[in-house]
Amino acid sequence: MPDDPSPELRTRRLLLTAYTPADEDDFVTLFQDARVSRWMGDGPQSEAEDRALFRRIFTHVYPARRFDVWGVREGGRLVGHAEIKRTDDVDGHEIVYALHPDRWGAGLGTELAGAVVAYGFRTLGLGEVHATVDAANAASLALLERIGFRHVRDIAEENGGTTRHLTRNAD
Repeated sequence: MPDDPSPELRTRRLLLTAYTPADEDDFVTLFQDARVSRWMGDGPQSEAEDRALFRRIFTHVYPARRFDVWGVREGGRLVGHAEIKRTDDVDGHEIVYALHPDRWGAGLGTELAGAVVAYGFRTLGLGEVHATVDAANAASLALLERIGFRHVRDIAEENGGTTRHLTRNAD
């Protein structure tokens, strides 16, 4: 694995670091929690699929430096996941973040999303950062609005749901 596949980021309470192989079980526990996975990607996956996803971070993402992806730690405990990556879905860089439900409501999501957005602007030199959020995910929509994201458009999904596309411009 290359040195520093994703640079370390710090907030007041969180440390974002590249995953290590020892994080696999905690990663899978996070993604297997239906309260988290219902909002991620295509929704809940099998444990085997989440383990394969974790392994792809080490086989496809980090070695090629395809995009930045972090394990999110509070007090040394893995409590979340974050990434920023280029995607054609929004024709730009999108942030992705998740926290363990026992950490919801403590302001950590705001710290986490804010740190990843700041990294996009300061380190990657982006002029704007995007997020796509299920329209039913009121907590994440409110969080993004608090940190300066604005609604761009709604995307009708094949399953009948709606995804909101939000954007924040560099300050």
